[in-house]
Amino acid sequence: MENVEIGELVPGADSVGPLRTDVPVFPALKAGETIGWVYLTSDFVSTTGYSGKPIHTLVGVDANAVITGVRLVKHSEPIVLIGIPDAKIRAVTEGYAGLDLKAEAASGGSAHDLDIISGATVTIMVIDDSIVRSGLKVSRTLGLGGLAPEKVDTGPRMIVDTDQQNIEDWMTLTGDGSLRRMSLDVAQINDAFVQQGDERAIKRPEEGPDTDTFIDLYLTLADVPSIGLSLLGEAEYANLKKRLKEGDHAILVAGRGRYSFKGSGYVRGGIFDRIQLIQDDISVRFHDRQHNRVGEIAAEGAPTFTEKDLFIIPAESGFDPAKDFRLQLLVQRAVGPIDKVFLTFDLGYRLPATYLRPETSVASAVQPAATSSAAEDEKAAVQQLWKRIWNDRKVDVIILGAAVAVLTLVFFFQMQVTKNERFTFWFRIGFLTFTLVWLGWMENAQLSVVNVLAFFSALTSEFSWDAFLMDPLVFLLWFSVAAALLFWGRGAYCGWLCPFGALQELTNRVAKLCRIPQIEVPWGLHERLWPVKYIIFLGLFGLSLYSLDVAEHYAEVEPFKTAIILKFQRAWPFVLFAVALLAAGLFIERFYCRYLCPLGAALAIPARLRMFDWLKRYRECGNPCNRCAKECMVQAIHPEGNINPNECLNCLHCQVLYQHDQKCPVCIKKLAKRKRFEVQTGIRKPEPDAKSARAE
Repeated sequence: MENVEIGELVPGADSVGPLRTDVPVFPALKAGETIGWVYLTSDFVSTTGYSGKPIHTLVGVDANAVITGVRLVKHSEPIVLIGIPDAKIRAVTEGYAGLDLKAEAASGGSAHDLDIISGATVTIMVIDDSIVRSGLKVSRTLGLGGLAPEKVDTGPRMIVDTDQQNIEDWMTLTGDGSLRRMSLDVAQINDAFVQQGDERAIKRPEEGPDTDTFIDLYLTLADVPSIGLSLLGEAEYANLKKRLKEGDHAILVAGRGRYSFKGSGYVRGGIFDRIQLIQDDISVRFHDRQHNRVGEIAAEGAPTFTEKDLFIIPAESGFDPAKDFRLQLLVQRAVGPIDKVFLTFDLGYRLPATYLRPETSVASAVQPAATSSAAEDEKAAVQQLWKRIWNDRKVDVIILGAAVAVLTLVFFFQMQVTKNERFTFWFRIGFLTFTLVWLGWMENAQLSVVNVLAFFSALTSEFSWDAFLMDPLVFLLWFSVAAALLFWGRGAYCGWLCPFGALQELTNRVAKLCRIPQIEVPWGLHERLWPVKYIIFLGLFGLSLYSLDVAEHYAEVEPFKTAIILKFQRAWPFVLFAVALLAAGLFIERFYCRYLCPLGAALAIPARLRMFDWLKRYRECGNPCNRCAKECMVQAIHPEGNINPNECLNCLHCQVLYQHDQKCPVCIKKLAKRKRFEVQTGIRKPEPDAKSARAE
């Protein structure tokens, strides 16, 4: 609070009152009277960024539960935020001023649009989650804007009574509230758009008689035995129960009329974008894998519907069938070639008490809710956030998984892959282009030594996987790297999956095409420059033990954020540094990888534990032949022929030469011997494989 003017958070305030004893908020005062409240988001929610630490944000809120100001105070997200102009971050955080928390409470936190910054997707989602959820907690605790404090139910927890399996007809189910209905006609929809006030929508009313049905929508909880058996029949209900995992629930939605509740997302095979389930702060949107069509409604007297669908509510959503919930229907009206205007309508639902019974387990009778529910709710909210991130990036995860699988096959069958020099060359160029363009510039999945430092810092404090799961692609890359270190060493990542490494190699290829002379560093100097990157890494690691923030600052020795994440859109000293490293790489291939990269050093240390040696060598390698050593792009092969696994990038070029009958002396000698044999005997000798050539 010392560095932020109170008037910036609550306009009009001239001073700050003492911290309240019951809830960690400061009153914002004007002439001694409270006109708002100020709080730190990390005091109310524990959502952490990728660094494993909370993002601390000061928020001001007024008595009407409207956010009046936001300031980002502190974060530990250098892999994402360092280098992004402060103006962009301020614009996003300050943009929450004016957010109506009453609307967020009514919509389950989804009444606003998320403003994503390229290169900071996860961090912005964490900031958004922290601001909205903490704002709702503060507003409910203080009763701002008429929001009621969350009630702690001290009575027995109610659960669905699975013993009830009565079969009822349609009339009975609608009469007792088992089925809830919302019916809208054309006139109601047109009136609703008039009330909204958008002139474009008003000028394009729904055509047809006012009494025509726009949508007639029914909703029920289908996994309740009596309801499910009545509406689905025994066979379909049994199929539904097989699909449900422990803790899952299911709703049945049936509709008729001119408007479809499924929406265009159903046609695309993605998300059902016209409906969402809302319960308190929980909101659930449904995807194809959570959906199943219903053939016929089994209940006697049921009307005919054009759409009848089951939607599964996953257990991790935190949904409670004993509490009220609502299905929100999104109604859209086209107002242009691509523009649309939207309205929402809610169909509320409460399961009749006749289907419920008190939970009689010993655990529930001891009232655990008062002591552990808050912590459990917070943990569930954090898990829900990273699960939502993974679900949103499902396609990206599949693409990266496929790329890693292809690379794994290449390494396992490297002798077959490298048999054709031309194929190996172009495959590598293509894969590096994919790594640079898609993985790096498009998806910003560039690993950093900061990740390593943050991981070790987390191990020494309260470790949580939730923080590391916030970025799916980075998590998958680290998982792949961990596995690859045991099989192939650091080269699997550094040589193939590092976007900055790919940028260096591809620019060097262009330099060679332009006939830029290549410098071969003398072996003695080259060998003495190798340790520099290890010294840099150990220095950063030592700093991280003192202060992770300080270490992250000096980790700017990595040009990754400048060249890959921010695409050179940064202050000129950072750009100059990155360009200088790339310029050096035009003359000395992979200059930065060879001598300066602390991440490469960090990976090389555990890579000493690798279990296999995949790269094939002949006895003659190094004595007398030095062909592979001369053509190794990073000079990882010693003059005596041994490959240094700490420096090797697994480009597989030495394996191409290993089988090349025009470049490898051993293969040339074997080929000549075979031809002499054929000339002398007239018998064609079979092609030798690498194993037989090595034996000879």
